[in-house]
Amino acid sequence: MKYTIKEIAEMFSEGKFEGIYGYIHENASWEIVGEKHLSGKAAIVQQCNEVSSYFKTVETDFKKLNTIVENNKVAINGTAKFIRDGETVAFVSACDVYEFNDEGQIEKVVSYCINR
Repeated sequence: MKYTIKEIAEMFSEGKFEGIYGYIHENASWEIVGEKHLSGKAAIVQQCNEVSSYFKTVETDFKKLNTIVENNKVAINGTAKFIRDGETVAFVSACDVYEFNDEGQIEKVVSYCINR
């Protein structure tokens, strides 16, 4: 199935990584502001796998507030609540900004996450 850049960005932001690995460019970068900078598809996929492993240990409640698409760029902001054993273990406000190439592949992601 072929996804639009909006769908790819939304899946990435919601942690539904496995379906979109083919849409990450080999030389892509992902900056998680204040935490780390990942270079290359292999490093990004590894980080995605680590996040997926964490998601399996919690219940997630994602709320997408806005998705803005312009040319080859997508910005998504929202919140994420992580629950374990009925208790909220984290609540995050986040914004992900994506840049895609003309083939619909992610070339760059910048993520801003604020724990509240």
